[in-house]
Amino acid sequence: MSAWTTADLCDAFDGEVQVATPIFQSFGAVAAFAGPIATVKVFEDNALVKAALSEPGAGRILVVDGGGSLRCALVGDQIAALAVQNAWAGVIVWGCIRDSLAIGSLALGVRALATHPRKTLKQGAGYRQIPLQFADVCWTPGDWAYVDADGIVVARRRLHG
Repeated sequence: MSAWTTADLCDAFDGEVQVATPIFQSFGAVAAFAGPIATVKVFEDNALVKAALSEPGAGRILVVDGGGSLRCALVGDQIAALAVQNAWAGVIVWGCIRDSLAIGSLALGVRALATHPRKTLKQGAGYRQIPLQFADVCWTPGDWAYVDADGIVVARRRLHG
């Protein structure tokens, strides 16, 4: 059990936090996770997602702006396993994942819109470490995301212990 909940953070820091629209489903084995945000913006191409998760995560959360596409998956079991291997706390995908049963057994927090069996292109198009805007939140690299069963809260700074 974590020392925080998103509900408690909203109560204690109401003017300081953003709350994501509740559109994300939980897929990873870790139900509650928090960490500094890193970002990737792509569209139906996951090469930059894989590149980011291949680097040391140091407890960060990769936020992937996939344009909300429901036509292919941006994260699968192999990429999620890279995230675990490289000490990422979690991944939030405005788009789809695949291999959800395998991802569900990994020690990783994963939120996404849905699942889709189709893989993506691999052209390397997109952007890294830029502010993103979706789900009524501005996801800025270095800000903190807190995720639990009640939702996702984003703050400009670390809010707990």
